[in-house]
Amino acid sequence: MNRKRQTAKYVAADYFAALFSWVIFFLFRKFNIDNNYFEDINHVFDDSNMYFGMLFIPLFWLLLYYAQGTYKDVYRKSRLKELSKTLWISVVGIIIIFLSLLLDDHVGTYQKYYFSFFFLLCTHFTLTYIPRLWITSITVHRIHKHIIGFPTLIIGNQKQVTDIYNQLWQQEIYSGNLFIGYISTAKDDSAASESCPVPYLGDISRLEDLVKTHKVEELIIASGNDDKNELYEIISLVGNVSNLQIKVPADRRDILLGRVKMTTIFHTPLILISNELMPQWQMIIKRFADIFISLLAMIVLIPVYLITIIIVWSTSKGPVFYKQERIGYKGKPFYMHKFRSMYVDAEQGTPMLSGDKDKRITPFGRFMRKVRLDEIPQFYNVFCGTMSLVGPRPERQYFIEQIVKQAPEYRLLHNIKPGITSWGQVKFGYAQNVDEMVERLKYDLLYLENMSLITDIKILLYTIIIVFQGRGK
Repeated sequence: MNRKRQTAKYVAADYFAALFSWVIFFLFRKFNIDNNYFEDINHVFDDSNMYFGMLFIPLFWLLLYYAQGTYKDVYRKSRLKELSKTLWISVVGIIIIFLSLLLDDHVGTYQKYYFSFFFLLCTHFTLTYIPRLWITSITVHRIHKHIIGFPTLIIGNQKQVTDIYNQLWQQEIYSGNLFIGYISTAKDDSAASESCPVPYLGDISRLEDLVKTHKVEELIIASGNDDKNELYEIISLVGNVSNLQIKVPADRRDILLGRVKMTTIFHTPLILISNELMPQWQMIIKRFADIFISLLAMIVLIPVYLITIIIVWSTSKGPVFYKQERIGYKGKPFYMHKFRSMYVDAEQGTPMLSGDKDKRITPFGRFMRKVRLDEIPQFYNVFCGTMSLVGPRPERQYFIEQIVKQAPEYRLLHNIKPGITSWGQVKFGYAQNVDEMVERLKYDLLYLENMSLITDIKILLYTIIIVFQGRGK
């Protein structure tokens, strides 16, 4: 399956639908509302407003669709959901167009104004939804005819895998699962695999490698209810893989963390573990806020930067700034920047965490940590995109390896960008050892489950209060 080509089909269809609906609407307006003004059709095409709209209106719609998440997961679209989403976004977009471009138009009566609104709504919706319906219907037909499908891996013992496979394969309508094999929860299931309809690919230790090698898009966990800890470990291992849907039998809902929605693969009820942490439009606003606030902070705080630089430089020998490799979004390493709060060469050899009475911290460094002053160079990280204003604090690989031994679900934090401040920082503060890191983890997981712009605003406000009160730990 070529996702880029499939996405391009939707983008092209939406672009031309927006373009043609604007031209039709423009002509409608001129000949039905301003019909006394134009005596020659050439006057219509001489109007620069029409060409201005042809240039910018389609781009506006594409941006709106992107914010809605229209171009995500283009092979799993539902025609019924597409209908409601297209209608909803059409209403929102046309309200914006009328408020920004057409509100001050001179019309004879309000009835004509309302009629113009509904004419554009019907025209735009019709020209947009029909091509979408056509593209989606062709895709669904190709899935049902086994022409295209989703590489699927099953986890469980031989009996569980056989039961799930038979339920899915014997359905009247094909669900699109292309079974590449199964991973056994037992150490060695090779003997039993001879009677299994899908090939045996090894035990759970091969999971990450198989998902990446075969570009798995669906992972069905068929294990029994007694494997609760193993389920959490599986989800944490591959929970940050793009385009991967994780599904479990419906009777496992009691062990999920809350990011679930019920779905069915036709006659086989499974629970889909949702990997959508925030709506697409909120993610876009969050990134714009990161850029704007970090840039503003770096400008406004220039006097603070200069004073801090002078004090750090004059109170202890060594560089003013300190950078350290941390693990960020999708497990990728990056350099996090801070004002140096410790003496030079304070950490040699094995990485160490700092405590309340750590002698490696300079006197001014202790004050900086108290009011989070050492963190403000990270606005540069936020501006560059390696960090966000709000998100779990990034850790070093050395400590991550220790944390996941106790709490494998820590890997789920790599689904989002790390932040300057977090729910864990507000509620718990700096961790002095691995046990405290694990204890702080529950707050970061709560943030993961409740991500929203409102939650980010609350965390930022509480962070500001803590900074001004000097209550930082």
